[in-house]
Amino acid sequence: MTRVVHYFDYKSPYAYLAQAASHALAATPGITLEWVPYTLQIPKYLGDARLDEHGHDTVGTRNDHQWRRVRYSYMDCRREANRRGLTIRGPRRIFDSSIAHVAFLHVRGQAGWARFHDAVFERFWRRELDLEDVTALTELVSCCGLDASGLSAYLAGRGREEHDRLQREAEAAGVFGVPSWWVGDELYWGLERLPRVCEQLGIPVPPGVG
Repeated sequence: MTRVVHYFDYKSPYAYLAQAASHALAATPGITLEWVPYTLQIPKYLGDARLDEHGHDTVGTRNDHQWRRVRYSYMDCRREANRRGLTIRGPRRIFDSSIAHVAFLHVRGQAGWARFHDAVFERFWRRELDLEDVTALTELVSCCGLDASGLSAYLAGRGREEHDRLQREAEAAGVFGVPSWWVGDELYWGLERLPRVCEQLGIPVPPGVG
């Protein structure tokens, strides 16, 4: 079996668009895909922002270049989402997705964990889920037929430690964005690079790419 590590962040629209292809890659014989959350620090490179009910930014730290980049990114993602039958509605603020990532770590050892994983992406991008709401995340775990017992304690203790360890390891290895895939000693960033991942693995390109 060949091990591939896939890094994602629930608040990344590009990571959302890459999930169908990642599931297809995981289902490929001979491939073991390890799903690892990577919490982006968006204000470091795109500035912070928070929109009021009229769509006006109440923080005001982004420069004009950053706003053009953000607007293009969402336009680009919506085009691709429409091709895939997905909904992407830009959030009004930058969420701390580490809380949802710790919840993912809590369930990833359970059979059916992908139901929660996919539901978080889908509901967040429909503006139906607050990634920082522990109660909502706990209810979603249960709604997906998974065991939510001990989640609050895990979020406050061992889960946070595990999240932070994975974050440090990813950054030490060179990870800086999502979606990303590690294959052997090679890092690939962006859905458009997934064909190169498949080329290195010697497998066909999965559905959902291109």
